[in-house]
Amino acid sequence: MSQIITIKSTSNPMQNPLIAKVVVNMSIGKSGEILQNAMNVFQKITNHQPYPRRAKKTIREWGITKGTPIACVGTLRGEKAIDFLKKGFDALRNKLPKSSFDSNGNFSFGIREHIELPGVKYEPNLGIFGMDICVTMERPGYRIKKRRKCKAKVGRRQRLTSSDSMDYIKKVFNIELE
Repeated sequence: MSQIITIKSTSNPMQNPLIAKVVVNMSIGKSGEILQNAMNVFQKITNHQPYPRRAKKTIREWGITKGTPIACVGTLRGEKAIDFLKKGFDALRNKLPKSSFDSNGNFSFGIREHIELPGVKYEPNLGIFGMDICVTMERPGYRIKKRRKCKAKVGRRQRLTSSDSMDYIKKVFNIELE
């Protein structure tokens, strides 16, 4: 879970924020060839194998039945996550609204068309797909709250706030917050 880019905010290395994971979601709403094309685009963009997600319930008006694959998702960690985030921020022109951040320092944003990412060319036979990107931020040692054996509470000073996360993103990725 270690991250390549670190910014020392204090003398204590356990207080420095880091990017735990980046979850990329492409919701298509249909199965078949269009979902397979989206999975191919996902793999080209992220260099990571996507996993199909199935519909949780039937919605007849949209032609979706329970259990059919309608989306693809992948979790990126480490250098892959950082490289993908740089591309994603370039697609947003290095601007991110403050409303994208939650109280725990995590943030999400969307990209309307995958061809906005730098280095991606439009292929008419595949189509154009949008994606949602969710970034989980934490401090080292936060795992004790999530682990299966010997779970423990995380102290207030060890929790990440939205302002800590915003400062980190500004410094590391040169993002302008609106």
